[in-house]
Amino acid sequence: MLVEAAKAQEASLAHLLGHLRLIEARVRSTVAQRRAGDPDPEDRFRGLYISHAHVDRLLNETGDARASDPAETAALEAIEAAADAAERDGADIRLRRLARSFRLGPLDVELVLIAVAPDLDARFERLYGYLQDDVSRRRASIGLGLELCGVPSTSAFGRSRLAATGPLVDGCLVLVEEGDRPFLTRSLRVPDRVTVHLLGGDASDPAVAALAHPNGSLGTEGGGGPLSRWLADGHSRLAYVRERPGTSGFALASAAFAAGGRRTLALDFERLRPDDDPRVLASLADREARLIGAGIVVGPIEALMPRGLPAIRAFSEMTGPVVFVGSRGWDPAWATDVPFLCDAPAPNAAQRAELWGRNLNGDMPEGVDLSSTIAQYRLTAEQVKRAAVAARLQADASGRAIGSEDLKSGARAQNAAGLERLARRVEPAVSFGDLVLPPETLEQLREILTRSRQRERVLDLWKMAGPASRRRGLTALFAGPSGTGKTMAAEVLSGELGLDLYTVDLATVVDKYVGETEKNLDRIFAEAERVNGVLLFDEADALFGKRSEVRDAHDRYANVEVAYLLQRMELFEGIAVLATNLRSNLDEAFARRLDAIVDFPEPDEEYRLRLWDKCLGANVPRKNDLDLPFMAKSFKLSGGGIRNIAVTAAYLAADADRPVGMSDLVLATQREYRKLGRMVVESEFGPYFDLSSRPES
Repeated sequence: MLVEAAKAQEASLAHLLGHLRLIEARVRSTVAQRRAGDPDPEDRFRGLYISHAHVDRLLNETGDARASDPAETAALEAIEAAADAAERDGADIRLRRLARSFRLGPLDVELVLIAVAPDLDARFERLYGYLQDDVSRRRASIGLGLELCGVPSTSAFGRSRLAATGPLVDGCLVLVEEGDRPFLTRSLRVPDRVTVHLLGGDASDPAVAALAHPNGSLGTEGGGGPLSRWLADGHSRLAYVRERPGTSGFALASAAFAAGGRRTLALDFERLRPDDDPRVLASLADREARLIGAGIVVGPIEALMPRGLPAIRAFSEMTGPVVFVGSRGWDPAWATDVPFLCDAPAPNAAQRAELWGRNLNGDMPEGVDLSSTIAQYRLTAEQVKRAAVAARLQADASGRAIGSEDLKSGARAQNAAGLERLARRVEPAVSFGDLVLPPETLEQLREILTRSRQRERVLDLWKMAGPASRRRGLTALFAGPSGTGKTMAAEVLSGELGLDLYTVDLATVVDKYVGETEKNLDRIFAEAERVNGVLLFDEADALFGKRSEVRDAHDRYANVEVAYLLQRMELFEGIAVLATNLRSNLDEAFARRLDAIVDFPEPDEEYRLRLWDKCLGANVPRKNDLDLPFMAKSFKLSGGGIRNIAVTAAYLAADADRPVGMSDLVLATQREYRKLGRMVVESEFGPYFDLSSRPES
C-alpha cells in the first residue's frame, strides 16, 4: 500500500516538474532573444540603471507574442500522455486535480507554474531578475508571465485571468502583490499552501487549522440520513443543521460527506480571535476544501453573528457544498441561496452505547449494562470520546479496571463551565440511605428517577409526548417546611442519576431593571440544556409566584416575568427541581407543567428519633446519659433543626474534650430555639430544663 502511494506521488511530482522544465525552456528562449537584441550584454551595472541604448531598444520592441515551438508541443504531449497513464493506474496528479477543482484553463495553469517556479527552483529568481532587468525583482511580474505564455500584454482575456474576479486570484491560488505598481509590473506569488499541495503535502493553512473543529472527523449519525440524500441530489450547495442538546451537527455533516466519498473540513467559529477577518478566513477555507476535495461544515452560527451579516455571507457563499450548524432557526438574510434545512437527530440508547463501546476500545466495565448507565447523559460524539478518555485516566490512576462510576464521572467532566457562573455546582455526596422520609415521599422520588431514566423510551420510541407537545424536560416541585430535606432530596436524585446538581443563586437572577431578570433566566435555562445536570431553584416561590391583577406598571412587569417562566419551562429539555416552603404561593399554571409534586412533611416522633441518631453519626463519641427518645418526643423540629443542634452539641463536647452528653444536646437545643424565636419553657424541656442554662463542667 505504501509502495503504491509512493508511486502515485512520484507520478504527480514528475508531471509537475515536467511542466516546470517547459517553463525553463521558455525562459531560456526568452533570455536568448533578449541577449540577441542587447547592445551591451556585458554591462556590469545592468538592472541598476536604464541606459540610452536600453531606452532605444524598448521603443523599437513590437510586443509580438511568442511563436509556438514544435519541440515544446511534442514534449507537452509526452508529459500529458504519461499523466494519463498514471491516472489510469490510480495516481493523484496534483496539478490536474488543481485545474479540475478550480476550473482552470490551460493559460491559468501556465500562469500558476510561472508564479510557483522560484519556490521550486531557486535559479528562477535570478533568471526572472535578468528578464525584468532588475536584480531586486525575483518573482515574475504579470507582464513577464503573459510574455512567457505567449499572450500579448494588451490581451483583455490574458489580463482577466489575474484580475480580482479571475479564478486564480479569487481562488487564492495566485497572489498579485505590489498593488501600487502598474498592472504589468505587479509581482505574482503562489501561497505556500498551494505549493505544498502541488508537491504532495496536505498540511492545512495555519489560519484554517487554528479553527479546526474536533467533531469534524466523527461521523456517527447513521450515514447522515436526509443530509446524505441532499448531498447526493446536488440541487443546492448550502445546508443548515439545527442542533439540540446532545446532538452534533458536525458529526451529522461529517457522516454525510463520508457517505458521499468526501473528506470533511470542519471549522469552529468559537475559535475565532478578535482580530480575525471572517471574509479572509472564508476564502482560505474555500481554497483548502477545494484542494483536498472536502465538504465544509461551519458553526455554531451564533458565534459568528456578532461579526455581522457580511461575515455570515462570506461563508455561506463559498463554492461548497457548505453545511452551517447552529441552535437557532435559519434566517433567510444569511445567504442568497435557499438552504436545505434539517435537525440533527439525537442518537438512541443503542447508538450511544455503541459509540461509548467504540471509544472505550474494549475496556467495557464487567457486569454493567452500558445502555442504562449512560442513558441519562446527552453527549455529542466528541464529548463521548473525551468522557471515555477521562474515565480511563481515572481508573488507571486508581489502579483498577473501568467501572460504572468512572463512566459517570467522565461524562460529568464534559459539562461546560458556563452554568457555574450562574449557579452553584454541587457534586452529590448523599444517597437514599441518608434520607429520613415517609415511604410515600421516597416512592415519589423513585418515580422521578424512573421518569428520568425512561424518558427516551416513553417519549421517543413510544411517542407518548404526542405530536403537539414540545415538552421533553422533567420538572418536579418539592414542597414543605424549611429543613425537611428538599435540597438533600434533590442532591440524592442527582447522585442516583450520576449528574451534578446546580443550585440557582437568586441573587444572580433577580434584577431591578425591567427585562433583565428574564434575560438572566434565559441564560440559565440555555446553559442548563448544554450540561448534564439537575437544576435546583431553591425558594422557588420568589420567582414562580402567582400572577396578580394589574393595578400599575409593577404588576404588569411582574406578570410578564411569570408568563415568561411558564413559556420557558415548556421548552426546557433538562431536569429541574423547584423547592418551596409556600406551595400555595405558586401560580396555578405551573401545576400543569410539573411532572411531579412531592410533599415533604414535618417529621413525626418516629422519624425524629431516626434523625437524631443519623445526625449524631457513628463516629461521634456519646455519653451513656443521652436520651434520644426524649429529644424526639419533646422537640418538634425538622431535620435541618436537628442537624444544627447535633453539630452545635458536637462543638461543645469537642471544646470540653469529652463525649457528647445530654447537657450538650439540651444547651444546643436552647440555642436553636432562640435562633428560631421560640420560647424555652420548662414544660417542654422537662427534667432537663436545668441543663439548658449551663454546660456540664
